[in-house]
Amino acid sequence: MATAEKETLGFQTEAKQLLQLMIHSLYSNKEIFLRELISNASDAADKLRFEALADGSLYENDPDLKITITFDKDAKTITIADNGIGMSKEDVINHLGTIAKSGTAEFLSKLSGDQKKDSHLIGQFGVGFYSAFIVAERVEVLTRRAGLDKAEGVRWESEGEADFSVETIEKADRGTTIILHLREDDADFADSWRIRSIVKKYSDHIALPVMMEKQDMAAPAEEGEEEKKEENKAPEFETINNATALWTRSRADVKDEEYKEFYKLVSHDFEEPLTWSHNKVEGKLEYNSLLYVPKRAPFDMWNRDASRGLKLYVQRTFIMDDAEQFLPMYLRFIKGVVDSNDLSLNVSREILQQDPAVDSMKSALTKRVLDMLSKMAKNKPEEYAEFWKEFGQVLKEGPAEDFANKEKIAKLFRFSTTHTNVEAQDQSLEDYIGRMKEGQKDIYYVAGENFTTAKNSPHLEVFRKKGIEVLLLSDRVDEWLMGHLMEFDGKKFHDVGKGQLDLGELEDENDKKEQEELATANKDLIERVKTVLADKVEEVRVTNRLTESPACLVVGEQDMGAQMRRILEQAGQKVPESKPIFELNPEHSLVKKLDAEQDEDRFADLVEILFDQSHLAEGAQLDDPASFVHRLNKLILELSN
Repeated sequence: MATAEKETLGFQTEAKQLLQLMIHSLYSNKEIFLRELISNASDAADKLRFEALADGSLYENDPDLKITITFDKDAKTITIADNGIGMSKEDVINHLGTIAKSGTAEFLSKLSGDQKKDSHLIGQFGVGFYSAFIVAERVEVLTRRAGLDKAEGVRWESEGEADFSVETIEKADRGTTIILHLREDDADFADSWRIRSIVKKYSDHIALPVMMEKQDMAAPAEEGEEEKKEENKAPEFETINNATALWTRSRADVKDEEYKEFYKLVSHDFEEPLTWSHNKVEGKLEYNSLLYVPKRAPFDMWNRDASRGLKLYVQRTFIMDDAEQFLPMYLRFIKGVVDSNDLSLNVSREILQQDPAVDSMKSALTKRVLDMLSKMAKNKPEEYAEFWKEFGQVLKEGPAEDFANKEKIAKLFRFSTTHTNVEAQDQSLEDYIGRMKEGQKDIYYVAGENFTTAKNSPHLEVFRKKGIEVLLLSDRVDEWLMGHLMEFDGKKFHDVGKGQLDLGELEDENDKKEQEELATANKDLIERVKTVLADKVEEVRVTNRLTESPACLVVGEQDMGAQMRRILEQAGQKVPESKPIFELNPEHSLVKKLDAEQDEDRFADLVEILFDQSHLAEGAQLDDPASFVHRLNKLILELSN
């Protein structure tokens, strides 16, 4: 066999790190290496089918795609071979020596050294080839890309340490052959029964035959008697997996374990899914779908540019990974497969964007996912709580993106409220409405920098006094969400920290009369405070929110809330100018002392302290903390003398 000079190249730094993590983080589940390599071989066959749609010569007179596994107990090797698309020399260097994926640095930064957590992340990142080094001390790859000359084959070899070698070889057949030279401790994998059981467990549902040498079912030879084999007889091979696309089978014929293992195949996740939905649609449109909800959020979920979407097949022919056109962005965590009979085989991402059939399928698949989540929330609340913890914030993007399903999405939301006063988000909007007071027309909420700030907000004082439940919002997206949700089940959302508080029928006439009297009686105080704060505030007024605190800040009805302002400021975006409304509680002893203060300089210091305290109670930072400290220290010294 003709060979070119061998090159020795170093692994990319990230690849080196990942190799070590693969070897050391996954030792308790070593057998997954075979699943990952078979999965890669299946993908290679899918890619060949797709490219051969435009160029049938790529089959090279060998259209029967398959994966073949052989082993040698004495040599301690396992060989996995496919006749898929194969790789060129450039492909080999790029794919087997470099992790050319966006988000690599973020991914590596999230690895903790905890075996269980890291194995989950490694699976998500989709670097299955490196799993070969879990059991192999040395790995050889022989490959040739379909369509290239047989003299353009490539041999890659590495011991999974610092470097790898690459050389050009002659390879008659297209595709890839991977030879694993097993470690001494893992030599037991070179066994027919062991390999068959692993394939059955993890890869039975691969829609491609996995072949192994046919087992001789005859009784073993007597001790000392040599086995008689016909010389030069080629070994017979048999298919050891089901080799039928799982999503095309009837639901009644598919076991839960098969669904779970197929999920791991399409998601590269090491954990089982939370739930799934398998459906066949017939009529105007014909397609099969198999959709999964993962247990854990992917490490790059908040990167909206990261690859996402379903595996797309057309008439069982693989078309593309990550077809994002079939689900909206807020459901980007869903994994699975869609197989259509109504799309053309030469479909591209651009054509998908213009095809009305895709819009219909997207609408139906979106409703199917929402129904799947609704069913989980109703029948398996503990599992749904797990889902909400992982994916709740991304689901909150839904009302802004999907007006047609706004109410359906909102039913899936979970919140903390003053009803339970615990940080766990476990109360639905339907729960809240079921507990609303007689005469209550609005759904009240307060948004804070974090749960503790929201729970202790002074704006809640009158609501606690009257026993009115309030949603406690502390996720970064919450205020933005409320700007799009607006109402639920005919009830409007009302931010208790915005505008003039009107409790409607929940406030009796005596309350309103008392409020008017307090405002009249404290007109002079209000004017004095306005003079001190001048252009720092939009307005100073008597409050009807506070029962325990001396003062609070209120946002104007049409102004942006404090939480949203902080998010925009942190992102370096321009924030619309607005001034807060300063509300005073004239019944509070501090405000009464303030009113009685005759020294105008001391009065001004006290007003500034109350104003700054109100900022702090909102979880905000002071513009001039040094002045606040100075005034507070001055007051303490005066009181101590």
